[in-house]
Amino acid sequence: MDIKNTENIADQNKKPVYSGNSIMVRPNGPLICKGDSDITLQDEDARIIAKDKEFALCRCGLSKNKPFCDGSHKTMKEDMPQLFNDAREEDISGYDGDLVITVKANAMYSLHGPVTIFSRDGLSKTTRTKAALCRCGHSENKPFCDARHKQSGFTA
Repeated sequence: MDIKNTENIADQNKKPVYSGNSIMVRPNGPLICKGDSDITLQDEDARIIAKDKEFALCRCGLSKNKPFCDGSHKTMKEDMPQLFNDAREEDISGYDGDLVITVKANAMYSLHGPVTIFSRDGLSKTTRTKAALCRCGHSENKPFCDARHKQSGFTA
């Protein structure tokens, strides 16, 4: 293998990086939330669960440490793809502010604030100021919530 081919392989393995708030959708894994400043993770009553620059949120619904990922997705037989389409993309240029993620009881993650959501391979990307992300693992529109948590009996 020549050096040029090695560089191309290395480029293919690089993860995209975005400034500001971002959520990386890992293939068959968690949502990696990152911010230049702290991201607030709260419950529906605005009680702070975490406030940090980076954390991994469960999106398979199996974690014993919900809302955080504990690696339980590794036991799943279903595929949790990283690629997605988003018909609701917004232009967030000029938006500053913190990202607040609300963990809805037995339901989705509700996002408020400017954020870039992207696949680990960089092939899917969207920007939003609000979104609902799946945490039960059953959505047909992952990483977005389509309310299948109601049909699946998801509890957390």
